[in-house]
Amino acid sequence: WTAVSGYMGDDCQYYIPEADASDEDRETMIRQAVNDGAEVIVCVGYLYGASLAWAAEQYPDVKFIAIDVTQGDIGTDAIPANCYCITFKEEQAGYLAGYAITKDGKTKLGFLGGMAVPAVIRYGYGWLQGARDAAKELGVEVECNYTYAGQFNPDASITAKMEGWYSNGTEIVFACGGGIYASAVEAANIHGAKVVGVDVDQSYIDACIVTSAMKGLQNVTETILADLEAGKWDTTYGGKFITYSLAEGDYVGIPTAESSWRFNNFTMEQYEAVHAKLMSGEIVVDNNSDNVNPEIEGITVNYVD
Repeated sequence: WTAVSGYMGDDCQYYIPEADASDEDRETMIRQAVNDGAEVIVCVGYLYGASLAWAAEQYPDVKFIAIDVTQGDIGTDAIPANCYCITFKEEQAGYLAGYAITKDGKTKLGFLGGMAVPAVIRYGYGWLQGARDAAKELGVEVECNYTYAGQFNPDASITAKMEGWYSNGTEIVFACGGGIYASAVEAANIHGAKVVGVDVDQSYIDACIVTSAMKGLQNVTETILADLEAGKWDTTYGGKFITYSLAEGDYVGIPTAESSWRFNNFTMEQYEAVHAKLMSGEIVVDNNSDNVNPEIEGITVNYVD
């Protein structure tokens, strides 16, 4: 998903593009935010890269927080001084979700990725690694259907594919990519199956969503805005890039609120234990985002076109 948020002091305005928005459309939204008085603009999604290259030069007095955007996405020789680029270790969040689901007793898994972009690839790779490690601890065999839809929007063909998976025994699908979760949820409800959400706690969407592989979008943004007000932009953020992980703080994970905890067997104590091992570096999750269709010993992966 992609979005722009414009911050004007204590005020915030959201600008949401259409699903098929172009670079020009995104530039128009940034221009609108500036015209509305935005002093800080948060752009979410790698698709904003080209627009940020233009906007950073066009509006040198505006600060841009670019989430899920790399220097490569922007395409400039260096990150502009009025931009701060952020990515997350999605593989750690995916790992925790895969580990938790398998520990909870699920052995027939699915991964429904949107487009095979680095963030989605890392989520899926981590998901498999977490499931593998939990399966080893439990002494059970786990298999996972694995596919990319080539888009971030739900449609009837994706729903039909998910129905096929569920009807053939898949218990739960990690729906990873924008609005594509809607197809997985629709199919899951037809078959009494389950879904794992992505990026944020999606438990509010439907009761079939057991947990979500999350990254701390809100935590990070709030921290940066507070530091910006404290005058720390030039020394800490401007022109820099960082990948947030559990090494920097509690920036990836699964939701722990009582209302979001829908596991039958996996406990909070088990979660805290594996979370601590990731945070300390005792568990290291491979994050090779070139590994589009990862081969992992200890888990059977069925790649589906």
